[in-house]
Amino acid sequence: MKKLILCLLMACFTFVSQAREERVIVGAEQTSEYFPILKNKRIAIFSNHTGMVGKHHLLDVLLANHMDVRAIFSPEHGFRGNADAGEHVASSVDPKTGVPILSLYDGKDKRPSEKSMRKFDILVVDIQDVGLRFYTYYITMCRLMDACAEYNRKVLILDRPNPNGHYVDGPILDMKYKSGVGWLPIPVVHGMTLGELALMVNGERWLPQSRVCDVTVIPCKNYTHQTHYRLPIAPSPNLPTMKAIYLYPSTCLFEATPVSLGRGTDKPFLVYGHPNMKGYDFEFTPRSVPGAKNPPQLNKTCYGRDLSHLTDEEIWAKGIDLSYIIDAYQNLNIDDHFFRSFFELLIGTDYVRKMIEEGKSADEIKACWADDVARFKEQRRPYLLYAE
Repeated sequence: MKKLILCLLMACFTFVSQAREERVIVGAEQTSEYFPILKNKRIAIFSNHTGMVGKHHLLDVLLANHMDVRAIFSPEHGFRGNADAGEHVASSVDPKTGVPILSLYDGKDKRPSEKSMRKFDILVVDIQDVGLRFYTYYITMCRLMDACAEYNRKVLILDRPNPNGHYVDGPILDMKYKSGVGWLPIPVVHGMTLGELALMVNGERWLPQSRVCDVTVIPCKNYTHQTHYRLPIAPSPNLPTMKAIYLYPSTCLFEATPVSLGRGTDKPFLVYGHPNMKGYDFEFTPRSVPGAKNPPQLNKTCYGRDLSHLTDEEIWAKGIDLSYIIDAYQNLNIDDHFFRSFFELLIGTDYVRKMIEEGKSADEIKACWADDVARFKEQRRPYLLYAE
């Protein structure tokens, strides 16, 4: 009996040890790897509320270890992550530490001034991305890389997993549609971490004037591209759940239409509807809330679909699912008044709108970008830090 109990205890200990070993360890947790790099350097950080090292923010960890942090660059939604999408975020000071916050949304070109660049020697990037071409954190990183390349500043990326990193989907951006929601010739879902993407930006000479930035990446441990990593902190106000993050590649396309995707409700990116959509029992009413102060169809009763019942596996199996936007387009029947020019900026090409208007199915349209996906997977392979 004692031998049996001992065997069970050993088995439990082994299981717990393996679970602990297999936990994804993000770059920011590996202080022994990057503290030596930062020693005696003037530091700026590009981060927001997601830049946590255990229970403490990266900024606090660096300061507690006597690192010389001179500035913070805050992305869309601000350093605390509570601003609306694209909202003007003023430069300020972090009230807890007194470190200046230099907003990248506080100028015409969204690029730091020479004065800002002279404040530091090395930029530390630690921010949670969600792996979409129109999710703007990577664009800010690229602009900062470009500025660092111009002013001979180093960049240190503390990598974090991509919650949509298990697949690649969507057309590669036609660069005539390059914009603030699409900056690189990559698919809608690129399947890469920010560290991998930064290496690809350098390798493919994608920065302006083919500049190359001095980049070091601290990779995650125990992570592969098949790891379904669940974010411990919502990356932005309207992506509060993993299901919203998984549906985001499909439902974000409603941003370029009059249809509400649930901003101003408790189910952003999990529902879609419009006051004039017919034949639906489900209804919702967008309200003004923090992070969505003036959502589409504000205070109007919308009729449509609730996608929150879908399982994660069902969403993963579909990838980008155009059936939702096709359904709304056909239901509303308003022809040219449905799509706005913003649609091409989001989807990245001009044939998708045309095919929807011609009555093509989601599968027929998706087949058109299959070659893009295959080509990009090959192109990105040299830059991957994690097993596919």
